[in-house]
Amino acid sequence: MNKTAQSVWDNCLSFIKDNIQDQAYKTWFEPIKAVELTDNALYIQVPSKFFYEWLEEHYVKLLKVALTKELGASAKLLYKIKMEHTYGNKLPFTEQLPSVSRPQVKPQEVDVPIQNKNPELKNPFIIPGIRNVKIESQLNSNYSFDNFLEGESNRLARSAGMAVANKPGGTSFNPLLFFGGVGLGKTHLAHAIGVEIKEKHPEKTVLYISAEVFTQQYIDSVKKNTRNDFIHFYQLIDVLIIDDVQFLSGKAGTQDVFFHIFNYLHQNGKQVILTSDKAPVDMQDIEQRLLSRFKWGLSAEIQQPDYDTRIAILKNILYRDGVEMPDEIVEYVAKNIKTNVRELEGAIISLIAQSSFNKREVTTELAKQVVEKFVKNVKREVSIDYIQKVVSDYFQLDIETLQSKTRKRDVVQARQLAMFFAKKFTKASLANIGSQIGDRDHATVLHACKTVDNLVATDKQFKKYVDDIHKKLSL
Repeated sequence: MNKTAQSVWDNCLSFIKDNIQDQAYKTWFEPIKAVELTDNALYIQVPSKFFYEWLEEHYVKLLKVALTKELGASAKLLYKIKMEHTYGNKLPFTEQLPSVSRPQVKPQEVDVPIQNKNPELKNPFIIPGIRNVKIESQLNSNYSFDNFLEGESNRLARSAGMAVANKPGGTSFNPLLFFGGVGLGKTHLAHAIGVEIKEKHPEKTVLYISAEVFTQQYIDSVKKNTRNDFIHFYQLIDVLIIDDVQFLSGKAGTQDVFFHIFNYLHQNGKQVILTSDKAPVDMQDIEQRLLSRFKWGLSAEIQQPDYDTRIAILKNILYRDGVEMPDEIVEYVAKNIKTNVRELEGAIISLIAQSSFNKREVTTELAKQVVEKFVKNVKREVSIDYIQKVVSDYFQLDIETLQSKTRKRDVVQARQLAMFFAKKFTKASLANIGSQIGDRDHATVLHACKTVDNLVATDKQFKKYVDDIHKKLSL
């Protein structure tokens, strides 16, 4: 009788059923379908990548024994993952992955001619001079999963973060990149993963660092001629968390060294976690080879919290601080502050302070006063795109004309003003500003800023342009 995929799998299931509990069998083996049998390879279909990872982690030895009994020592197991619900794709599609059950690679022994044998032959994988290096994690233990409230806006990011915390370096979420606007909880979530890993895997070396500090450390290492030590240090880390990775934009040297560190960590099963204010596809002046690596794992967006999530956040803060407040006050704050979590927290803390320090009852009127003052004083984050829109609207141009190569005086001045305000209101590098405003270089941006400064001092009408646009951007 010829073997079929179904007959082989049925025999495997009989063996597996005898060796695990009924509930585990129903959960992890009944949903599997046998798809194809070619030579000594059995293809099975599983419903998700998580399902595949769970089988590989918990049942791969059992599967291997069952399959070897059926197909012999050369048996292979391959998974077909059927993705039912995918963004922008209503039809299911399949992804194929092999079982990764392999013995560990053993160390190789190399014979060295006896006359050249040096008893102090250096192993390049042993870092000279390093004995017991103490590495501070830089983690803030106040940022935990317990006080990071889940909602529609952050569910994917939080769930992926929990998966990574449980198994750092062992999931398909490597690197794990969180992106979204200011004050939505990216840094909080990054710290929470690190804190959770330290609790569950105390042997892991975890390091949190901002991209700005990382860049400064690299510059210092170049000045002191210790670049290799800098690289070696970061290769010691098991879980590397880099905040605001968009700060690497335009910094070719830092990107190059991070590329090598990233490759080493990823290839050695270490976990990399990144945060950014924009998705990889929208990052400017980041090398393509680095961007492609950012896309290897999972990029999870954190969006502005919805109304229910904002209510839950406020109630959590009140509970944490032991403060009681009427529901209508909480609802008023949640309805009027929608932009981000940081502003929401600031408003409710300001309200608690006003009430306690001034011995005033918390009323809707007091809430209105605090929220109005707070919202008015919140400085909005201004993007280069927004600056270009404001300048274009002011001069009644379209953005395409502003970014074009035309040398008409009015367009050139508008373009120079956009560059001037981009330098004033954003942290973007000159190269980044130039690339976003008509694909110019950093020298053009520098020249534009000097020209605007000169014209403000000598031309009253031009100074009025600058003052008017400045007011619009400062609203």
